[in-house]
Amino acid sequence: MASELRVNTLKDASGNNSIATSFVAGGSAKLWHNFNGTGTAATRDSLNVSSLTDDSAGRYGTSITSAFDNADNYNLVFFANADSGANENNFVNARCGIAGQGQRATNSFRVSSYNGSAYTDSYWVNITVNGDLA
Repeated sequence: MASELRVNTLKDASGNNSIATSFVAGGSAKLWHNFNGTGTAATRDSLNVSSLTDDSAGRYGTSITSAFDNADNYNLVFFANADSGANENNFVNARCGIAGQGQRATNSFRVSSYNGSAYTDSYWVNITVNGDLA
């Protein structure tokens, strides 16, 4: 038998700090993805990600396990870092949606990293998505 816990507000042990449960549920990331985009792209860790595709140099696709309710109403933030060593602060231009390869959908999206003259694989790719799940 399933159980439910219904509360409107969460409080810390002292009772001095509280927050509405709607804020916690609505403000929490519904997806995050950390992967290595060099060579054969590989997920390091993730939440709500079912698969990663390496479309070509600097172009990646993420499939979502639990879909969002609307492709236009979720907020996707990501950054890409080209290097793993001494130049690990070498950020590249990060783009969401790749022309000709489809834009974001409720169950997937594509991102790319670009160094100013060409798409480039990135050692660190980190994505966070907020929005309502279907």
